Amino acid sequence: MTTSTVPTAAKWTAAHDLAGATAWFGQHDGPVVLKGTTKVLVVGGADPSGAALGRAAVYDPAADTWTATATQPSPRRLHAVTALADGKVLVTGGIGGSTAPGLTSAEVYDPAANTWSPAGTMNQARWGHSAVLLPSGKVLVAGGSAVRAGTTVRALRSAELYDPATGIWTAAGDLGDARSGHVAVVLKDGKVLVVGGTASVGTAQDPALAFCELYDPATGAWTPTGSLLRPRALHQATALSDTTVLVTGGRAPGAGDDGTFDPFSRRTAEKYDLATGVWTAAADMPAGRAQHRAVAVGTGGVLVIGGTGSDTDEAGFRSVVQYDAGADAWTAQPGLLTGRWGFAAAVLTDGRVLAAGGAARSGLAAADPTATELTATTELFGSGA
Repeated sequence: MTTSTVPTAAKWTAAHDLAGATAWFGQHDGPVVLKGTTKVLVVGGADPSGAALGRAAVYDPAADTWTATATQPSPRRLHAVTALADGKVLVTGGIGGSTAPGLTSAEVYDPAANTWSPAGTMNQARWGHSAVLLPSGKVLVAGGSAVRAGTTVRALRSAELYDPATGIWTAAGDLGDARSGHVAVVLKDGKVLVVGGTASVGTAQDPALAFCELYDPATGAWTPTGSLLRPRALHQATALSDTTVLVTGGRAPGAGDDGTFDPFSRRTAEKYDLATGVWTAAADMPAGRAQHRAVAVGTGGVLVIGGTGSDTDEAGFRSVVQYDAGADAWTAQPGLLTGRWGFAAAVLTDGRVLAAGGAARSGLAAADPTATELTATTELFGSGA
């Protein structure tokens, strides 16, 4: 039995603030650790007005500084950021303004030259999509949202591949189900597991999906796999091992059978086993949350950070809990200094965890009820912090 624990001396400590208050509300727009370095890159995001940002910065934990990249990327939010095998970073799609339509453009950041350059044009404008690095070195972009005729939004079934060697985009097989806001995880055998998300049906709130599917790079085909025990959106999916994945939380679905609303209805967690293709219940989290972040720590461990019960009239959670796969149990960890959701989170090369930016309060919980209150604060978690 494997166990994973955070050192008892671990705590959150303040680090240098971002240049401006920023939030990242997507599933794949988070930070990446630059290959061969201890540094972390963040790209784009939304400002307090909800507009897309055209900036990128690198955090150096040794100096505790954020430094803007020499050239800046195009404004985009709800995009996807993917670390490439050669150490460069690919940024795809998103929304370029405060409203749709989506972008077909892609850009590559070269850390050695500290510059951004165009990376071709995707076949489909999209935002809220997934983008993961395949063992071949290509990047698989799948699903997301796009504008239908007029101003309505549709979820996408299409997928495409980017080849860094040629800079060319080619169509990949279509997903079995159109989806946006899902999570994609690459497994040991090179297959990609796509989990949950939403499908636009023209209602005020897009319904969450329980359907999951696998992409096989060898055949280029998607096949259905076991469905989640509960439909999930605004959830997280994190690899526990080469063949297992943990899903946590998500948006509360609304009123239950008794007519009451339960803000903690997504305290549940589930585990996927590649060998069986089946989801089974994991121990419940102490409380429900959505728009949180989950990062792998140690062996079979997942740290679940922050989040919120709703993005309306809410303050971000300070709560942090850790899952131990060996014990199938959750342990409370020291809380964030600033409660937040929709933020950047990454595990540094020294094992510490970075949390930066995000939304702190909204609606009646914010100083200005008409605007979501973002934060520029950064903090680090670990015994070395």
